[in-house]
Amino acid sequence: MRRGMIVLVTVLVASLLLSTSVAAAPAAWSAPGYHQVRLGETLSSIGRLYGVSAWSIAAANGLSDANKINAGQWLYIPHSRYYPPVRYYHVVRAGETLHSIGRWYGLNPWVIASANGIYNLNYIYAGQRLVIPYHL
Repeated sequence: MRRGMIVLVTVLVASLLLSTSVAAAPAAWSAPGYHQVRLGETLSSIGRLYGVSAWSIAAANGLSDANKINAGQWLYIPHSRYYPPVRYYHVVRAGETLHSIGRWYGLNPWVIASANGIYNLNYIYAGQRLVIPYHL
């Protein structure tokens, strides 16, 4: 009985660790404009990563049913500019600048500005929600 409980707990912990590592890992991408579907992703969640609607992705890939995608499947992400997957969201606090936020995340402030469509590094405001992208 005790040995069976140990095996059960070990299996549960291992499955929890595996599912956590998959969810916490960055979205798989290798070439601009393409995304490899990971377990648990939907067209909506993928669309949020790249700032594109789920319907646009479905149409660009000839998917008749937007609810049927498979892990490992490659999808073309339709847009003229490639957006890297979202790493974090940051809400600007009073006194913060893109330079200080960039230092905090280890990114050039222009990388953050570009991911958020900001053309003037001095124009951010308290309460603004910024996308902090993955940067390779």
